[in-house]
Amino acid sequence: MTTKTSDTRACLVGGGIASLAAAVFLIRDAGLRGENIRVLEELPVVGGALDGTGDPGRGFVARGGRMLEEEAYVCLWDLLETIPTLTDPDKSVKDEVWEFSSKWPSRSGARLIDRDHKILDAAELGLNLRDKAEVVRLLALPERVIGARRIDEFFSDHFFATNFWTMWRTTFAFQNWHSAIELKRYMLRFAQELPRIHTLAGVRRTRLNQYDSIVRPIQQWLAERGVVTEHGTTVTDAEFTGDAVSGRRITALRFVRDGRPGTYELGEHDYAFLTLGSMTADAAFGADDRAPELIRDKRDGAFRLWEAIARKAPDFGRPNTFCGNVDANKWESFTLTMRSPLLIHRIQDFSGNAPGTGGLMTFKDSAWLMSLVVPHQPYFAAQPEGTYTAWGYGLFLDDKGDYVDKTMSEATGQEILTELVHQLGFEDALGEIRATTTVVPAMMPHITSQFAPRRVEDRPLVVPRGARNFAFLGQYTEIPEDVVFTVEYSVRGAMHGVYGLLGVDRPIPGIYHALSDPQVALSTLKAALA
Repeated sequence: MTTKTSDTRACLVGGGIASLAAAVFLIRDAGLRGENIRVLEELPVVGGALDGTGDPGRGFVARGGRMLEEEAYVCLWDLLETIPTLTDPDKSVKDEVWEFSSKWPSRSGARLIDRDHKILDAAELGLNLRDKAEVVRLLALPERVIGARRIDEFFSDHFFATNFWTMWRTTFAFQNWHSAIELKRYMLRFAQELPRIHTLAGVRRTRLNQYDSIVRPIQQWLAERGVVTEHGTTVTDAEFTGDAVSGRRITALRFVRDGRPGTYELGEHDYAFLTLGSMTADAAFGADDRAPELIRDKRDGAFRLWEAIARKAPDFGRPNTFCGNVDANKWESFTLTMRSPLLIHRIQDFSGNAPGTGGLMTFKDSAWLMSLVVPHQPYFAAQPEGTYTAWGYGLFLDDKGDYVDKTMSEATGQEILTELVHQLGFEDALGEIRATTTVVPAMMPHITSQFAPRRVEDRPLVVPRGARNFAFLGQYTEIPEDVVFTVEYSVRGAMHGVYGLLGVDRPIPGIYHALSDPQVALSTLKAALA
């Protein structure tokens, strides 16, 4: 462990939620001075996957919406209870989320819709005895036995045709070829959601998108304490001394800014926290008349930095496990900006979702496995009255649509809208909806890469063995029992990094185990056996 002094500095590589949380914990819990903390970010904005941008003319954009959950997200709530909202300094972001979710509880009245535009009874999970036995078998196997095997190696064809699997995969973005270990972790962590998965009543939602509701308040809190964010800075490498036995340290960070190389030297009392990889790396946007580009050559520096670091020690992970197969990991979302309430009203009348309840709808038989969410309005801080937004996504990008003769990855924003309107059965209103709606598609080559089949050694520990002044952050580190593709994972990792390196005498909230609660276990069992 590096000794902390009043002059101790910390460099945080990457401006995602993991780095932002680590900066808060360094100040709040480790006692560092804010002016001694700097965040090095390649992009002109922080927040990583928690984004929300745009305007009424060009269209608003949210690449996704991260599910927040009351029982399991204990580290996130610990963070957000410290951060005041932008509108009321006496109210924490946590309080705002909980109050908003109480006033506008999540409820999906049309969770699954079939090819005939009929709402299915999603409470009927459709699992037979063999399916249930296969689930129990997976949950009982140790991770070391499961290893790098895929989900489809553990289940029969019938399982993948059930309502349960359609809802589970579209809630959490699983593909059949993803890691069986990650599915097991999810089933154990979110077992409490099974009795309510057909309505998503357990979801907690922010008042606005998560950039406006979470990232901006954290950013302001940090700025008020002197934390400096250096945008346009791509960290390319780190210099290490020592070894895992005698102790390892980072002595310098190499970066490029404005096309010129530079170096940050780390003194004997300084720390570095490096975000490895990025699930939104190389994201590209389309438009009404243009499909988004699929970038395959790792232009973003996040994975290239990890590749450079991984060459220095065998326990620093294997990035190619996660960024080496774009076609298995890609995912596309789209954001609608509507200048007429027509589509919103038609969806509400069709689904029975009350305004503001944010019901998730999945078109179970659609060739793109398309889903749509209509959040509470407004969803963006800059969204004017009379403008409405919604966002959706598809999991099958390489199949032609049912109504558009293109794959989703080839489709323009307006073509995606056309497919959506036909899936809803609103063809009579297609002309007006298209004339008053702007659609921005977003292609993300690595968005589900953290679910790639893997072995334990493919992800490094947050604080590697012998690390004296550095920790790794983000979705590609290993935190036993926790689940990736969640904000909670990034925040928990930040806690482990800060507390572990700086010797913070404050307990990290325990990982929630749903089935250890007898009442939750009973309700889950009843839902599974129904």
